[in-house]
Amino acid sequence: MILGIYMIHSLAYTNTMASSSFASNETDFESTAVPNWVELPRDITANIFQRLGTIDIVTSVRYVCPIWWNIFKDPLMWRTIRMTKFSDFYDQPVEICQYAIKQSCGHLENIFIDDFATDDLLKFIAENASNLRGLRLVNCPGISNEVFCQAVKILPLLERLNISLCNLSKDSLEVVGQYCPLLTVLIFGRSEFPFDICDDDAIVIAETMVGLRHLNIQGSSLSNAGLFAILAGCPHLEFLDIRGCYNLDLNDSLKKKCIDQIKNLRLPEPIVYDDYDNIYVYTVWDLTMDDDCYDPND
Repeated sequence: MILGIYMIHSLAYTNTMASSSFASNETDFESTAVPNWVELPRDITANIFQRLGTIDIVTSVRYVCPIWWNIFKDPLMWRTIRMTKFSDFYDQPVEICQYAIKQSCGHLENIFIDDFATDDLLKFIAENASNLRGLRLVNCPGISNEVFCQAVKILPLLERLNISLCNLSKDSLEVVGQYCPLLTVLIFGRSEFPFDICDDDAIVIAETMVGLRHLNIQGSSLSNAGLFAILAGCPHLEFLDIRGCYNLDLNDSLKKKCIDQIKNLRLPEPIVYDDYDNIYVYTVWDLTMDDDCYDPND
């Protein structure tokens, strides 16, 4: 993204300098000239665009020059849509997202959304992205279990899914397990402190997602029984994040089993109490997709 932003500013600087009528400045400019980004090969420019935020591309990048406008119109440029960080200045993220999805003409493979997804937007994604392989919906409480289940049923190619902080239930997980046989990455973090033991999520994952390789269930209320079920039901698991899962009682044998089976393991941190025995720090949430297992462009 930094390279893309630098490219935009560099082009503007180049055009401004080139229009100067002072011959005395030409030699100085030639010795300090920035790269002419317009002359980059088309595939490299498109690759850089795909690393930028979708709002930046739609609202500014496409207007820089005719070459960039033509790249913008290429449906293959929209295989990834990223709307996870954007300024409050843009008050129509849903409309911009739908516009970008239309530009993909069915070629959309990965979409990253934080904070603003709704049932209507999820329906739109499912109806216009039959080739979707990666879906990230973080902190989107406006999505209902009913609509999520309907959408997942028509997205059978999903391989990577992040539905953290969305208030979705085990019923949604069960539909994912039933209708997405290619799923290898699941991030399903919760934000509430798990006082009461509940292994429902863990049992569903263990029974329906045998192909998982990467699982992040931070904040889950699972117990040792749920963890045993996951270890038995997901034999291909290579990454497991159970930070914030404080109903676990990780004795030596269970910890050894986790370490022996899982290459990359993140265990719960010690609980921190204040002077009145109140819990005030218990985890550091990290519910973003790991680049090496999720985003093919990073």
